[in-house]
Amino acid sequence: MLVYVDLEHERLQQIDPKLWRCSRVALAQVKERLERLGQRPCLTLPYHAITPERLESEGVEAVFVSGCTLSYDYYTEESLAGLRRVYREWERPLLGICAGMQLMAQAHGATIGPLAAIPPDVANLHLATTQNINGMAQEIGFQSVTITQAHPLFATLEECATFYQAHYWEVKEVPPGFEVLAQSGRCPIQAIAHRERPLFGVQFHPEKYDEEHRDGRQHLQNFLEIVGMKIERG
Repeated sequence: MLVYVDLEHERLQQIDPKLWRCSRVALAQVKERLERLGQRPCLTLPYHAITPERLESEGVEAVFVSGCTLSYDYYTEESLAGLRRVYREWERPLLGICAGMQLMAQAHGATIGPLAAIPPDVANLHLATTQNINGMAQEIGFQSVTITQAHPLFATLEECATFYQAHYWEVKEVPPGFEVLAQSGRCPIQAIAHRERPLFGVQFHPEKYDEEHRDGRQHLQNFLEIVGMKIERG
């Protein structure tokens, strides 16, 4: 079984009902895609319900941790405690996506924060969402990512791959025990992997692929192949 951890905060339902509904549609789509690619059921669970013990009891083979819309100010340490333990203790494959990678890096001692402020004389082409992010640098839409180190996560992909981006925060430094696998012009840490454990993180959104941009699909397939290898080896 796969688990997709939904990191979206429940307050979004009151703050922006339309965006909340869109996030539920996207959640259902990701679940369907992972089940189709992985050929196994995918359970979606809220971030505050995750612990290593629950994953073990469910017989989970691999974990995905999603991105989120609202800022980290909405999250309490108590609600994130179980997820932080998963990042530190879980020994099976885990892929953190966007905020999922940022929180993983933070759990392993790295600093996270906004990309940068946009100078006053530079136009911000992106509209603000429920987070008031006007004036902040962002990566939005399908953009090029440069793979800087060969890794099974990027097998068969070109050195410059295209993935969907939607963030204005980033991992500021490589966490101890990890290495950087990819970068973009605006964000130098686009993908990380632990040197000893099957922990992986990507700043981009591989789950948001389409027929014209299929690198995200291949990336997910590569991760699922890593999951299969770990299962076969026990």
